Amino acid sequence: MKLYLILFVACCQMVLTQTFANQVAFPASTVLDSMPIHYAEASVLVRLPLHCLETEYPNKLNQVLGSALDLDAPMDLHPAFYGCFDWHSSVHGYWMLIALLRRFPDLQEVELIQDQLRRSITIANIQKEVDYFLRASESSFERTYGWAWLLRLSLELQQWKTPLGDELAANLHPLTQLVVSRFLNYLPKLAYPIRSGEHTNTAFGLSHAWDYALYTGDTVLLDAIETHAFRFFWQDLGCPLSWEPSGYDFLSPCLEEANLMRRIMPVEMFRPWLRDFLPGLSDPAFSLPVGEVIDRTDGKLVHLDGLNFSRAWCLYDLSRILPEYTHLRKIADAHVANSLPRITDGDYAGEHWLASFAWFALSRVYPIIP
Repeated sequence: MKLYLILFVACCQMVLTQTFANQVAFPASTVLDSMPIHYAEASVLVRLPLHCLETEYPNKLNQVLGSALDLDAPMDLHPAFYGCFDWHSSVHGYWMLIALLRRFPDLQEVELIQDQLRRSITIANIQKEVDYFLRASESSFERTYGWAWLLRLSLELQQWKTPLGDELAANLHPLTQLVVSRFLNYLPKLAYPIRSGEHTNTAFGLSHAWDYALYTGDTVLLDAIETHAFRFFWQDLGCPLSWEPSGYDFLSPCLEEANLMRRIMPVEMFRPWLRDFLPGLSDPAFSLPVGEVIDRTDGKLVHLDGLNFSRAWCLYDLSRILPEYTHLRKIADAHVANSLPRITDGDYAGEHWLASFAWFALSRVYPIIP
């Protein structure tokens, strides 16, 4: 069964619909491993960040004011990453543009994307971002969620083997190195992991940092993540997945932890750890209801659409490395199917960020066919 994404443009508002047989959401039993992602679907996705990366307001700064002198407009404070409502959403919006352009180099939006990247990720703009991070009042700015997405962006640029990719990666490098140093300084001081389903989740941050460090060969960062991941999580047993989700979650504390540990453990070590950590997960009859959103105009309640995507990417990853967990793919499919039609629902509360989560989930399992 194939997935079709149809883009309608009316009064500059995009509406994404998802069509399966008989115009209904597909059942959880549908397996989508054969579902291709074509240029049309990629084009739908890139238009979401393109729409908001230079939208300055509304804006949530998450700023700590040291004095009245710190007050300024978002574009002045963050000339590279001021759009899409908040700093981290801007960062992962850029990540998604590059990730899609790498896989679909002939997108019709290619010139728009390249122009956007050249305007934003400049040496001067990144230096101002670094200066902001170095403010005495901002030592914890975007810790660790925004840090994680910044390293994911840097990783994507370094994997994009083009002159523009090399240029942008070099421009971003000072901020990348600052974020790496922040991780290295922070982890030894963190006495306990943060098991939140929101931005501060420790496992999520370490997972993205691990992928960056592994690709770049940063053994210092790899060793730090491995050391502290084992310190935080090695002895965990019986994670209460039935307690999830909390009402504002966009991450699953249990699944994010499992997805981190599958990165740093050999399979023969990870398999028994996972069995003890989430004992019901290996049962072919295991089920996990999707997160339900009642009001998508509420910026907190719409987090649960993000949860459906983040659960999906964790479940896809676990099923890929452990054959006895392949039944998790159907559950992941159901989570994606529930929220994919909602990523452009006409309200900025979800539109400014959900496409990145959708693409990260889709890219974990679906084949890409230009």
